[in-house]
Amino acid sequence: MAAVAVAHRGDPYRVRENTLPSLRSALRRGADAVEIDARLTRDGVPVLLHDATLERLWEHELRLADITAPELRELTGGGVPTLRAGLAAICETPAARAMIDLPDAAAAPATVAEVRTFGAEERAYYCGGANAMLAVRARDPHAEIALTWTTLAPPRPSLLAAVRPRWLNYRFGLLGTDLVDRLHADGLLVSAWTADTRRTMRRLLRSGVDSITTNRIDTLRGLLDATAP
Repeated sequence: MAAVAVAHRGDPYRVRENTLPSLRSALRRGADAVEIDARLTRDGVPVLLHDATLERLWEHELRLADITAPELRELTGGGVPTLRAGLAAICETPAARAMIDLPDAAAAPATVAEVRTFGAEERAYYCGGANAMLAVRARDPHAEIALTWTTLAPPRPSLLAAVRPRWLNYRFGLLGTDLVDRLHADGLLVSAWTADTRRTMRRLLRSGVDSITTNRIDTLRGLLDATAP
């Protein structure tokens, strides 16, 4: 199976991350899945934003958790989409999937509920740290989970038993052939983030990873297409 090409927050080097134009640009350039970040507004609406504040992307020194969804629309000119709108944009492309990152575990219940309401259970999977993924698992026994892991020390067996991830999601620099082989032997798929150079992508592909998340989806797509049988 060819590695899955995951676009990190859309196509951020061309279009502002986690916006609908960015998601659609990534899909046009060959993404199999788009990684999006879900956080909650003050009134509990899941929206696509990685940071806890609007400062970096939207130049407002405000915490997302302190403003309502209508206030967010006004402040950003509608630029920050709801999770529902993001799912709709991704699902416009047949077979494309959403990899939903949860930087804040508190967003898990509303996010899982929105995916279910939208009917996107087969088109969405989740990534994030242990607390967030435990919260996802508590609300969906069938959810596909990529447990993000940032150390070479393996996850505790009790954590793996509770989360039941399909994937372990590692920072790219930690991964090599030995670790990938060991994880595969344990029945886990391996995803890598966030690889942006051809050299790193080639190394990861040689190591046997099952998925690569990148800010340069066209570069990764080109490498995958060039090595396809």
